[in-house]
Amino acid sequence: MTESVRWSTGTTDASPEQRVPEWDGDHLHDMSADGAADGVELGIDPAELADEDLIREMHSLHRTRLDTLRHATDSALANHLRRTAELETEYLARYPGREIDPGRLRGE
Repeated sequence: MTESVRWSTGTTDASPEQRVPEWDGDHLHDMSADGAADGVELGIDPAELADEDLIREMHSLHRTRLDTLRHATDSALANHLRRTAELETEYLARYPGREIDPGRLRGE
């Protein structure tokens, strides 16, 4: 987390990670409030997805990102964050030498 995020007791300026109690930056801990039992898989393991399916899943998550951030429950947002991290980590593992658009580089 960057230090630019302002958060103090009693305010609502917290980041999603700070507001969502079950989020630790990488995993969900307790989904029992939403009825999900321990051991229940929350999506197909990204390593098992074909390349086209991985891209489709990432596209879907990015398409719904703002709506989830603005309107979903804290547990749904935590699940969205977790799944996005899983899928993007798998993508980077598959494509470590991905093409970088020179237009996206910053001058040094």
